[in-house]
Amino acid sequence: MSQPAFILTDIEGTTSSIAFVHQVLFPYAREAFPAFLKAHAQEAEVQAQIQSVAMEVGCDPADLSLVLAALLSWMDADRKVTSLKALQGMIWKEGYARGALQSHVYPDAVDALRRWHAAGVRLGVYSSGSVPAQKLLFGHTPVGDLQPLFSAWFDTRVGGKREAASYSAIAERLQLPTGQILFLSDVGAELDAAAAVGMRTVQLLRPEDGAEPAAAHTQVASFADIHL
Repeated sequence: MSQPAFILTDIEGTTSSIAFVHQVLFPYAREAFPAFLKAHAQEAEVQAQIQSVAMEVGCDPADLSLVLAALLSWMDADRKVTSLKALQGMIWKEGYARGALQSHVYPDAVDALRRWHAAGVRLGVYSSGSVPAQKLLFGHTPVGDLQPLFSAWFDTRVGGKREAASYSAIAERLQLPTGQILFLSDVGAELDAAAAVGMRTVQLLRPEDGAEPAAAHTQVASFADIHL
């Protein structure tokens, strides 16, 4: 594979364990949501997200019990709702700051990301988690702060990860032809969307994360198997 100008990576199931997200981050946020909303509801940043939730479900934003019920319902359904992701990110920020959370990044991903960065390849993240949550995850790893490796961050505000238009928008923001961008993910439908606009793709098939193989894409079990 020739060296791309830019490598765009997913997080969950790609750089990081799905188990960490679903068994550590999500339960932490779920438990913290009631107290967090009660304590911070009047803060402008939180209030903006509460208003967004209320608009989505058609309830009174002052009724935090209904707002909370909507948020927990979306969590249970694994909905990729921007307001939910934003509020989760705020909760995780508090958790990381207190030392109650430490993120997970696969060692093979750390090694490759550092190597590519040192070789002059620009790196970015595209995840359904909010950009602040992405930065928290890469900023609080067991091997230190990995945020300086990345020059761009994208979340669902650019569009859904299974929508081809999202990848066109990312390429436009990066000011690069899609063919110069390599997208890494474990999800076939996301890779399909990226490939539809001309991005190069590699699927991570980590046995512990149980991704469904997508034959249309190059498949590897580790970042160490990606040879630029």
